[in-house]
Amino acid sequence: MSDKHKDLIDAFVRGEMGRREFLARSARMGAGLALTSGLLGAAASRAIAQDADIDWMKYKGTSLKLLLNKHPYADAMIADLENFKKMTGMNVTYDVFPEDVYFDKVTAALSSGSSEYDAFMTGAYQTWSYGPAGWIVDLNEYIKDSAKTSAKWAWDDVLPNLRASTAWSGVPGEALGAGEAKQWALPWAFELNSISYNKRLMDQMSMTPPENLDDLMAKSEKISKDGKIYGIGVRGSRSWATIHPGFLSAYVNFGASDFTVQDGVLKAAMNGAEAKKFTAQWVKMIQNAGPKNWSTYTWYQVGNDLGGGASAMIYDADILGYFQNNGDTKEKGNIGFHPFKANPAASQPTPNVWIWSLAMSNYSKNKDASWYFLQWATSKEHDLFGATKMDMVNPVRNSVWENEDFKGRMQQNAGYLEQFRQSAPGAKIYFTPQPLFFDMTTEWASTLQRMVANEVPVDEGLDQLAASIDGQLQSAGLQ
Repeated sequence: MSDKHKDLIDAFVRGEMGRREFLARSARMGAGLALTSGLLGAAASRAIAQDADIDWMKYKGTSLKLLLNKHPYADAMIADLENFKKMTGMNVTYDVFPEDVYFDKVTAALSSGSSEYDAFMTGAYQTWSYGPAGWIVDLNEYIKDSAKTSAKWAWDDVLPNLRASTAWSGVPGEALGAGEAKQWALPWAFELNSISYNKRLMDQMSMTPPENLDDLMAKSEKISKDGKIYGIGVRGSRSWATIHPGFLSAYVNFGASDFTVQDGVLKAAMNGAEAKKFTAQWVKMIQNAGPKNWSTYTWYQVGNDLGGGASAMIYDADILGYFQNNGDTKEKGNIGFHPFKANPAASQPTPNVWIWSLAMSNYSKNKDASWYFLQWATSKEHDLFGATKMDMVNPVRNSVWENEDFKGRMQQNAGYLEQFRQSAPGAKIYFTPQPLFFDMTTEWASTLQRMVANEVPVDEGLDQLAASIDGQLQSAGLQ
């Protein structure tokens, strides 16, 4: 790279020229797009180091090891990792595992007290077990320490609902981010739940995207009756992951709750009046307009059917539609996005979220050095690199959502920015935090399967579910 090209990149990173001018001048210098993208990552890391109020070379020579899930977010970090190494003088290695075994690997490492891994990817729900067990570090001690944390890192730039959703006091039933909440993880990238739909097909049928649950049921049933494809894809496997996307997002939009908390005591609320009415509609929607093998459907089947043209709509993660619209799929370029307020009387959409986050092992022998890595990996600069050059969507920082390059990229996905704008204010984790989360949500999904299969009436099934969960809470000393 010539000095002139280096100076040009540094000027772009400092915001002294727009993207179009930068690319045009780079091309005149003979730099290809791939080379320029890589150099931008290096320039962003160089900007962090040069403009910092901490010594990024303080832990030069230290070796860190990461535990990662195989995911586009991990790919974005790995693509930029050499720049962190150059900026800090540290060495970083990592193990990557597919998601079907990943969390077992995390649990095995943490529960054994292993110091092999310094930091790792996690979901927020998992920290409800890891944190109270003493397996991970409360990152507040670093965030609030100006000697270890650069002011340029700008924690307040991270969307507030995501900061709160990754913090919990450990008190069952206490709201996320409330009280003496511990910051168990740093949000890295996330997904919220809305409608992704086959724009080509809907246009052919002169249909607009659904505005509420009744509208969704009517339109998806009409599409399914034609017999060529089915109307709506939602998850259905016997897993906690069936409850957290579209189901819970619509459930809370009608005012239903998973638990009530009175005087610090949890009580199951899945059989409340609002919960029963909504669940009956959800069951009917699946029976009349869902996939034939709904009880086997996970993230992958829901997404693949939309991308393959087998379904008209999905009510699931917005990024699931994004990957189908931008990947090697039959319907590439045909997917549209729409915010979804299931309850027409609600003030706004209430998407439940999944947040891929980064946490620090309490058994790490290099905690301060690991914190430097976490700062870099969640920085504005890396978030922007991942969001504009890779597939780190959705970014967690407000500054990235306001970035013109990112907005220009996302405008290629019809309606994506607008669905995010309308959905983000109400997007957060709506589950009540408690240590039996995975067992209870899996039983919830199993009950939903029985209701869809007409093995038990909705009201009776939910009464049985609530009684079972109350019994488990009592056995665990939580009632």
